[in-house]
Amino acid sequence: MPREELARFLRDRRRGLRPADVGLPAAGRRRTPGLRREEVAGLATMSVDYYARLEQARGPRPSPRILDSIADALRLAEAERRHLFRLAGTNLSPPPGPTRHVRPYVAELLRRLPEAGAVVTDATYEIIAWNPLAEALLGDLRREPNLARRRFLSTATQSSGAEEFGEIAVARLRSAAARYPRDERLGRLIADLRGSDEFVHIWDTNPVRTPGHRRKTLEHPELGPLRVNCDVLAVPDDDQQVVFITADPGPPTARLFRRL
Repeated sequence: MPREELARFLRDRRRGLRPADVGLPAAGRRRTPGLRREEVAGLATMSVDYYARLEQARGPRPSPRILDSIADALRLAEAERRHLFRLAGTNLSPPPGPTRHVRPYVAELLRRLPEAGAVVTDATYEIIAWNPLAEALLGDLRREPNLARRRFLSTATQSSGAEEFGEIAVARLRSAAARYPRDERLGRLIADLRGSDEFVHIWDTNPVRTPGHRRKTLEHPELGPLRVNCDVLAVPDDDQQVVFITADPGPPTARLFRRL
């Protein structure tokens, strides 16, 4: 464990925080910037002496539980949390489950794309945000918001490219199951999907697929077949994806998009 690097990282992150960032009163002027060691120790529910020894490169190798507490106290982003665990020479604790909160800037992105359908999916292919055009194209997203359920358990007509998407969906769900082994919602989803023989077959082949760019034809109940492009923007910090559904410029599909 590189104690000096770990100590420097902790000091830098502590000094970069203001009391207001963690819900503490300012308590007058401070001689040095950032939080005090005792404040971080209090937020992390550990002794001041133990935390001070870590910052002085004198401490023992911290356990995953201690590192989680320090990461929360210092308000570390996911990339910073991973770096903290690497410095401590400890495997990162698995998060309890996928993030299902959509960041405001991602939600605003959906609103600013009136000529593109857009949805945000979490690591389980649950649609957790969408814009009006996406719902007009995909149907009632509140009734069935999970794309994997739609793919393997729905009796509705599948769009073209269903076989390819099936492998992409299974690959993502297998990765999610490894990252979030304690997430009950994910466990129930996979158990339900195992009611599909096709899902079980693809799962057993352990596919490795990435979404990338795809073209497919959607069967719209009112407008008939629509040729569309699907592109994915990853939101890695939250393990989410933004899926954009667009039409090529010109007739006929683009005109239909404007009618929706």
